[in-house]
Amino acid sequence: MAKVKVLITNNQDCVKVPTGIRLLIRKCCHAVLTYENFNGDAEVSVSFVDNEQIHELNREYRNVDRSTDVLSFPLGENGEYDLNPETNCYVIGDIVISLETALKQSIVFGHSLEREIGFLTVHSMLHLLGYDHETSKLDERIMREKEEAILSQLGVSRDTSFSNQTEE
Repeated sequence: MAKVKVLITNNQDCVKVPTGIRLLIRKCCHAVLTYENFNGDAEVSVSFVDNEQIHELNREYRNVDRSTDVLSFPLGENGEYDLNPETNCYVIGDIVISLETALKQSIVFGHSLEREIGFLTVHSMLHLLGYDHETSKLDERIMREKEEAILSQLGVSRDTSFSNQTEE
């Protein structure tokens, strides 16, 4: 079983990071790579930001002038990734999650913030591996089915309840 090194940073102060969320993100990243039969050890960066920060990134990198829930910055192409010589891990890419939007979406969709963050992490990891739901209805369906299958394997269903405690 391959290792997954996940660097998680909190660059916002609008929403408290729930207890256990860092472990959940690591599990989600590992689950996607296992599900997709990724060969080798991997590195992924996950950053929490606010709506203003993700709006700026969305405008700068996608020419979309609005905030969004998550952005994916893949560092590979066609399944080829650079190897970090210090860690001997393939550098997969960066994930940026707006905790403000994740919290709002969890309320709208009627599930926990943890479930929403788990979904956004799995969704973004699939993007880092080359999946794109915006290319066709078939690609969208394939990606959605993979997301739900992975979340189901992790036991993160739509009605999963987590502790409401927060971590600093």
